[in-house]
Amino acid sequence: MTLANEQVAEALNRLIETCKDGENGFRTAATGVKTRELKQLFESYAAQRARFAGELQAAVEQLGGRPQERGSVAGVLHRGWMNIKGLVTGHDDAAIIKECETGEDAAMKTYEEAIQQELSQELQPVIARQFDQIKEAHARIRALEVVTAKT
Repeated sequence: MTLANEQVAEALNRLIETCKDGENGFRTAATGVKTRELKQLFESYAAQRARFAGELQAAVEQLGGRPQERGSVAGVLHRGWMNIKGLVTGHDDAAIIKECETGEDAAMKTYEEAIQQELSQELQPVIARQFDQIKEAHARIRALEVVTAKT
């Protein structure tokens, strides 16, 4: 694998890690919220992140690299998903939503960093599409946070 491909694979693996962390975080959040609508929303975001990771893993393999298989313990800490496990036992929807938003903040930052890199023409639309959907999820979660904070 060329140095350029190694760098691209490294950037993609960071995104895979981010998606896996989000998948695990949303799946955990879904188990902790009380309302059926929030459960379904978080489960759909978990499935979305699993799809994103799969797309990125295939791209790493096409580059001749070894794709990341899971999120990282260190990544979970800085991506904002660590506190979610403690919150689900209390079934505090507002706190869980806030933690999801923190995780989405970190995901957006990781995608912004990847987009700033020189990635291939084939990868740019995939990453841009995923980033757009993450921004939409972030906005929806942020709106939920605002609503739950008022109630």
